[in-house]
Amino acid sequence: MSNGFLLDTTILIDLFRGRREAIIFLDQLTQEGSLYICPIVVAEIFSGIRSEEFPRVEEFFKAMNFCPINYNTAKKAGTFRRHFQKRGITLSISDTLIAATAIDNTLTLVTKNVRHFPMEELDVIEHL
Repeated sequence: MSNGFLLDTTILIDLFRGRREAIIFLDQLTQEGSLYICPIVVAEIFSGIRSEEFPRVEEFFKAMNFCPINYNTAKKAGTFRRHFQKRGITLSISDTLIAATAIDNTLTLVTKNVRHFPMEELDVIEHL
C-alpha cells in the first residue's frame, strides 16, 4: 500500500507550464494521498526552468513533502542501474535514484516516462 506519490520531473514540468490536464490530475492525486518530491527532481527542475519561474517553483517546492536520499537508497539505485545494464538496458542514475526513493518511502511514482522505470518492485502511475 502506497503512502503517497513521488512526482517525477516530467509531471512537474507540465504543472509549471500550466497544462490543465496536469493540474487536474495532481489535484485528483491529492485526494488519494500526499505528494512528495526528492533531490533529483528538484535539481532537474531548477536546471531547466526559466528565470521568471524561480520564485513560483521555489515556493511550490518549499510547500511540498521532501524525501531525502540516504545511503541505502543510493546503494539501491546503483544496484538497479548495474542489474539492468547487465541485461542490456541503460538507465540514468537520476532515474534509478528516483525509483529507489519511491520504493524506500513506499510511494507510487508519477511520471510520463514509465519506460525509464522498469523495476518490478516499483509502483508507477503513467500520466500522459
